[in-house]
Amino acid sequence: MQEHLKVALFQSDLVWENPEQNRTNFAEKIASISEQVDLIILPEMFTTGFTMNAKSVAETMQGDTVVWMKQIASKYNSAITGSVIIVENGKFYNRLLFVEASGQVTAYDKKHTFTLASENKIYTSGSERIIINYKGWNICPLICYDLRFPVWARNTVNYDVLLYVANWPKARVNAWDALLKARAIENMSYCIGVNRVGVDGIDIEYSGHSAVYDVLGNPITSVKPSKEQIEIVTLKKQHIEKYRNALKFLNDRDDFMFT
Repeated sequence: MQEHLKVALFQSDLVWENPEQNRTNFAEKIASISEQVDLIILPEMFTTGFTMNAKSVAETMQGDTVVWMKQIASKYNSAITGSVIIVENGKFYNRLLFVEASGQVTAYDKKHTFTLASENKIYTSGSERIIINYKGWNICPLICYDLRFPVWARNTVNYDVLLYVANWPKARVNAWDALLKARAIENMSYCIGVNRVGVDGIDIEYSGHSAVYDVLGNPITSVKPSKEQIEIVTLKKQHIEKYRNALKFLNDRDDFMFT
C-alpha cells in the first residue's frame, strides 16, 4: 500500500474534433511536469471536446489514442486517465480509460448520458460501476453528468477517491462546485473533478473550476477558473483513516444494491 498518491490535474482547452492535435498538445503539457506523479488526469472527451459527431472521430480500443496513452504511461511511469469516444460492435461509448505504466487498461462507460445535449441518442449508456485498485488506493472513476446522481456514486465499498472527468459548461458551474464538495462529504473520500476550459465547436463556454476536496469537503487545490493550468496535489491515506475512524459516518450509511 502506498501512503501518498500524487495526482496531476490538467485543466485544458481542447481542439474541436481533432484527436491528433489534442494528443500533441497534451504530450507537451505532460512533458512540462518537473516532478514524478502517480496519476495524470485529463478531461472528458479529451481528444475531441464534447461532440455528438461520434461517427467521424470515434476510435477503437486498439486505436491511436489508446496506443498514445500506453506510451505516455510507460514513458512517465504513471497512470493516465480521461474519457474518449470509443466505437465497439457498432455502438458508441463515452469511455473513461485508466491506463497504467504496465499497459493495463481499465474502462468505465458513462452511466448517465446527458439528455439535454442528446448524448443518450448517440452514445450507449454504461451499466457497471467499477473500482480501480491502483498502488493500494481504491478509485471510483465517473464522468461529468454522473456527478448529479449521488446514488451511483455512493461509497458502499470504502473507496478512497471519487474521480470525475468533465466538460461541464460555465453556465452551470455553481452546481459543479457544490456537487463535488457534497460528494466528498457524504462519501468521506477525496473527490477530484477535472473540467476543461475554453469554447467548443458549438460555442459552449467552459470555465474549469477543477478541484480536489478532502473527506471533510475542504478544497485542497487552487486552480484558477477559465485558465489552462496543471495542478499537482498529494492525497494522504492517513487523512482518510483519521476522519473515518473518528467520525464513523460511513457506518450509518443505508444498505442498497446497484441495479
